Amino acid sequence: MHRMNRPPSPTPPRIAVILPCFNEAPAVAQTVQAFRRALPSAALYVYDNASTDATAQVARDAGALVRSESRRGKGNVLRRAFADVDADVYVLADGDGTYDASAAGEMTRMLMEESLDMVVGTRVHTEQEAYRAGHVLGNWLFNRVVEGLFDKGLSDIFSGYRVLSRRFVKSFPCTSEGFEIEAEMSIHALQLRMPMREVSTRYSKRVAGTHSKLNTWRDGLRILQHILRLQRLLRPRQFFGLIGAVLTAAALLLSIPVFVQFFQTGQVLRFPTAILCTGMVLLGALSGLVGLVLEGVSQLSLETKRLSYLSVPALMRPGEGARDFGNAGELAPPRVDPGPSVVLE
Repeated sequence: MHRMNRPPSPTPPRIAVILPCFNEAPAVAQTVQAFRRALPSAALYVYDNASTDATAQVARDAGALVRSESRRGKGNVLRRAFADVDADVYVLADGDGTYDASAAGEMTRMLMEESLDMVVGTRVHTEQEAYRAGHVLGNWLFNRVVEGLFDKGLSDIFSGYRVLSRRFVKSFPCTSEGFEIEAEMSIHALQLRMPMREVSTRYSKRVAGTHSKLNTWRDGLRILQHILRLQRLLRPRQFFGLIGAVLTAAALLLSIPVFVQFFQTGQVLRFPTAILCTGMVLLGALSGLVGLVLEGVSQLSLETKRLSYLSVPALMRPGEGARDFGNAGELAPPRVDPGPSVVLE
């Protein structure tokens, strides 16, 4: 009697849903239930960001795993969650019920089947209350800024609805504290040229009794500052080169009367202007030199990030082989089939 050795059936990937919440008691229960229906096998975490209402208890009663982060800000919450939660696929959304939980299954399937590192749920709204006109304009403007800085952009850079691979999460050096975290995640993926896709998802108005924590002007300025800081760190040659070019151009413009007077009289009579222009040219040259030096440092940092990204095993596509998900993402050792075994009876 012959018994054939069969390869073990692949273990399904571990999926974690992460919902940052601050004073979302009226909405968090239905949000948890909606994601539970969409992803029944997922571990569902609600991170209470120092709420002053009953958010934590309501989420716990709804069946979520509740954890807390005392430092206010969505960036602080996600930095903590990415460090603490161990999974193969991470689904990020808000706990206010604005994102369409029913799309999570399709977004997760797309990430796994196409071996992507990020799927962004692009917000599509039909209700005026869901997405204020100022936020639409700001989103479009920042998308164009990022596209200009990094040669490629997203249609909705600030969407909080994302599905991420373990490879992305464990190689992401999160430095944001607030709502600029979405821009930082987008720029991280664009910089490393990670495979990603966008999917249109419904965006609804907030549940009654909750209000947006986003301040258009304050958070807009913080996001712009963060984007410019990342430009300085990631593209220093362009950043400091532009400063040097502006200083040099201004110096040349200011020096025109000095040169005209010198050619007419043979003397330099505007010594303060001449000294100022000389100083500006020197500063411009120094700025350009700093940009060139920091470009090498930035390239080394990029290579380090890339190596960190590649050190995390990729999620296998369905049917490509078994994977041991019990060892923090380690690949299962290759199985050698010795052929059919013979049992004598």
